[in-house]
Amino acid sequence: MPPQPLETQVPIKGQVGDDESIFHKHGQLSHYFSNPDGFGVDEYSMPENASIVQLNMLSRHGSRYPTKGSGVEDLAAKIKNYTTGVLGDVTFTGDLSFLNNWDYKLGQEILVPVGKEELFESGTLHQYNYGHLYPNDGKIIARSTTQRRMVESAEYFLAGFFGLGWTENATLILARENLTGTFNNSLAGYQNCPNANNYRSLGGNNATKQWTGIYLKDATERLHAEAPGFNWTTVDSYNAQSMCAYETVALGYSAFCGLFTYEEWESYEYSIDLSFAGNNAFQSPTGRAVGIGYVEEILARLQHHVISSPIAQINVTLDNNTETFPLNQSLNFDFSHDTNIMAVLTAFGFTQFADLLPADHMPASRNKTTSLRVSHLTPFAARLDMEIIKTPSPLSGDRSQGAVYSAGDETKYIHFVLNQRTLPLGLNFPECGQRDDGWCDLETFLKVQEGSFAKADYEYACFGDYEAVPYGGITDGAPLAMTLEG
Repeated sequence: MPPQPLETQVPIKGQVGDDESIFHKHGQLSHYFSNPDGFGVDEYSMPENASIVQLNMLSRHGSRYPTKGSGVEDLAAKIKNYTTGVLGDVTFTGDLSFLNNWDYKLGQEILVPVGKEELFESGTLHQYNYGHLYPNDGKIIARSTTQRRMVESAEYFLAGFFGLGWTENATLILARENLTGTFNNSLAGYQNCPNANNYRSLGGNNATKQWTGIYLKDATERLHAEAPGFNWTTVDSYNAQSMCAYETVALGYSAFCGLFTYEEWESYEYSIDLSFAGNNAFQSPTGRAVGIGYVEEILARLQHHVISSPIAQINVTLDNNTETFPLNQSLNFDFSHDTNIMAVLTAFGFTQFADLLPADHMPASRNKTTSLRVSHLTPFAARLDMEIIKTPSPLSGDRSQGAVYSAGDETKYIHFVLNQRTLPLGLNFPECGQRDDGWCDLETFLKVQEGSFAKADYEYACFGDYEAVPYGGITDGAPLAMTLEG
């Protein structure tokens, strides 16, 4: 059974029967849970005589406090100013009465208690699944970045995998995070991509703003009536929903959660999906470019060569040295951020998440398994496990009747597992075939990925001078010039 997150259930208006918990609808602020619906492919156990021979893991950090300058800090400051007489002497009523004695208790950016637990449990689970790959005759290299929550996430994971003496088993290499992009860093690729941080990649923000104005209209009117003299706005409503998510992971309970209906929580999740789609994935001109450096590192590992020439946001100093970029390591643990992992999925070309999400309504028939849902892709402590599996001979792509081998030589396959559920490679890369186990022949996969760097159009996407395109005008995670050409 996968680890279960910390939750204090509260009555939610409109939630009936076995509807999914609202805590699974907090987008990237959801504490870790395994995808309950899967990604559109069956799950199978390892067939007899097959074995996992390598793991490449890309993990997000654990649950954290809000980043500096976040919307929840703005809401907290506004409430304080109005309840202490600085801007007025407001008395909240009804469902908002708790704000009359409410204090903001959140820190900034570092891991909350359950965030530490998430990574430790992830390390423990990975030990059960992949501990046999550890080379007992030496230490492995693991990689993270220099942010405190990133370093500690890696340390808690490694403690879960190896124990408190993990430094005897692994060396943690830190890639420097720097907002000016001075240092190349594939684990925070957006820092080396200026256009990912300016108006050219704000389509998702624009779509989210449009959607929040629609779905929060009733909620804002409701809450405005219970805050006389406060001028409760749509932005306050949205920040209150985020406050629910942050207080839940930090404190275990939040009175803000019960202020909204189940439908409004579904719409909140959709607002985050819009943001990631337009800012970081296939509706963004820099979606592929931000993740392409890490993709190229994975391909280099799988083809057993260092990276000696500058490419995208790769740190060549580290990747041209087998001491810091080992070529034959059976366990590779990397730690990154939510938007970077989303960009990596985009750069690989997982087009099942490329469908355009409309900004003016939430489709009633939205596919649960193949649509982009951030809470299923990059919740706190998300982990993408890329397994290399060796079989004695080719394995049939129809696993429904068991594992059937055909005549032939030893074969290697690649298997993508995101949050403990298989990503169907055949659905995204037709060359892999429609296998019902989601695997792909490794040689075929590598052949498919030969074109991934060109599709990202890294230099133009990140440094080019092009016009911003309204949300929905880009569909392949690259600037229109690249999309039209190829």
